[in-house]
Amino acid sequence: MLTVFGSVVLDTIHTPDWSVSDALGGSSTYAAMAAGLFTNTGLVAAVGSDLPDGILEPLDDRVDTSGLHRMDGPTFRYEARYGVDYETRVDLLVDPGVTAEYRPVLPAGYSNTQFVLLANTDPSHQIHILKQLGVQKFVMCDTIGFWIDTKRRDVERVAGMSDVMILNEEEARSLTDIASLVGCARTIRSWGPRYVIIKKAQHGSILFGKEGIFPLPGFTLEDVVDPTGAGDAFAGAVMGYVANAGTVDVLTLRRACAYGNVLGSFAVSGRGVSVLADTDRAAVEKRMLLYREMIRIP
Repeated sequence: MLTVFGSVVLDTIHTPDWSVSDALGGSSTYAAMAAGLFTNTGLVAAVGSDLPDGILEPLDDRVDTSGLHRMDGPTFRYEARYGVDYETRVDLLVDPGVTAEYRPVLPAGYSNTQFVLLANTDPSHQIHILKQLGVQKFVMCDTIGFWIDTKRRDVERVAGMSDVMILNEEEARSLTDIASLVGCARTIRSWGPRYVIIKKAQHGSILFGKEGIFPLPGFTLEDVVDPTGAGDAFAGAVMGYVANAGTVDVLTLRRACAYGNVLGSFAVSGRGVSVLADTDRAAVEKRMLLYREMIRIP
């Protein structure tokens, strides 16, 4: 089983073509939806009393939500505006709501989980969750610029407690104050994680480890509809694949990153989590075959 800990959020998203208010989102939502295509997945997060009825149905249909903690008060809210390139993003609102006072507690049966994804959320909460776990086989942590700017030391602590740290280019440079991505990865690995994965949006990802560097291009799409959650879907697919494999080595991680790129391509092709909810494993494998052909050198 894979445990995904992070945030469930009500997203307000503006793009050049459309806007949506209070849609289901959040790091653990996208990550768990992707991971659930590969392995049994449990989600741990907090939501407020204002969460609309029925909004969690996509999650309930794919993952175990018994770790979802309902609290009195407002749900985490996030608002962002994307530029015409669908990569440039301005964060307009980050309001943690009830998660500011949340002290996560793992439900019965979760403490012995061996595969853990600490999706983007308050790093002090990530540390709190790790302290409740037994001996883990593999832990991946994610973060964003907001936490790097406000709780950098905790972000570094979480990295040191994890087997893999995953983050995007901008976040890697901000966290390390190093321009070179190779230098960023080397510095982060010196804190403790065996591997670093740097996400490069439509350009794919790079896996760094003692075995070397493994870059993978993105799955090329003609149209991007909504980039929100694509990085979380990538992380969820990586950990879902690894947990399903049950082994942790560089070959497994390389394959997992390929699946991560494929799931990221699904995530950006529709609005919100609905596209992931409508995706099944057969569709993933079909696109994976196309992706293998795309990156194959004769």
